Amino acid sequence: MAKKVRLVRVSLVQALGVVGYCGLVGVVLWRGNQWFGRVSNYWGPFLFLVLFSASALVCMVLTLGYPAILIWKEKQPVKAIQLVGMTAGWLVVATLIVMAVVLISKAG
Repeated sequence: MAKKVRLVRVSLVQALGVVGYCGLVGVVLWRGNQWFGRVSNYWGPFLFLVLFSASALVCMVLTLGYPAILIWKEKQPVKAIQLVGMTAGWLVVATLIVMAVVLISKAG
């Protein structure tokens, strides 16, 4: 039971890491024109794609790094799959919370 609680805690931390990182990227996208000016040439789409690719890698490391260790070093693939599932669950919960906050802020 203690190991299951530990997996829940690790999955929550992983999901919060992704949410926090996405929040930082969101600020960059939101304030990008103010910080960098309007980019109307090749560099704007190029930088967006580099940021998008780097973000995919960062999110992958945050969510799949420890499960990879569980699979290859600890030889616990079932635990790894459980952890990925729990992390996905926390991300769904976080997404629903953010959506509710946005809807409430629009209504009020």
